Amino acid sequence: MYLDYAGLRVTRLAPAIRFFERGLGLVVRSRGTMGHGGKWVLLEDPRSHQRVELNYYPPRTRYWTPFVPGEGLDHLGVRVGDLEAAGRKLTAAGARRVSEIRSRGAPVVVYYEGPDRIWIELILSRTE
Repeated sequence: MYLDYAGLRVTRLAPAIRFFERGLGLVVRSRGTMGHGGKWVLLEDPRSHQRVELNYYPPRTRYWTPFVPGEGLDHLGVRVGDLEAAGRKLTAAGARRVSEIRSRGAPVVVYYEGPDRIWIELILSRTE
């Protein structure tokens, strides 16, 4: 198991991307649209390879909430070799299973909510 990235909630995606590219020298590695209409952009530091995922949730989408400055930590993405074992460990520590994404009928990403409602995204890694 290893920490893959930190997800940050942003209110305006384009200016946030510009800030992380120009201000910190991060490079966009991938982007996409979530099933509920939100957008995500994964940026990486070319030197350290540390990654940050920016998450934008439009008003009236499932995960939109009023934005409070300084409270934009959205979730932590963690790569695991065994989703069920890692999930049992989180549950034993007090987390609650919230959601999942499936591919070919099997979970490949599972979300848990921990203390202070911080989400942990478990990502199935075939190389872990």
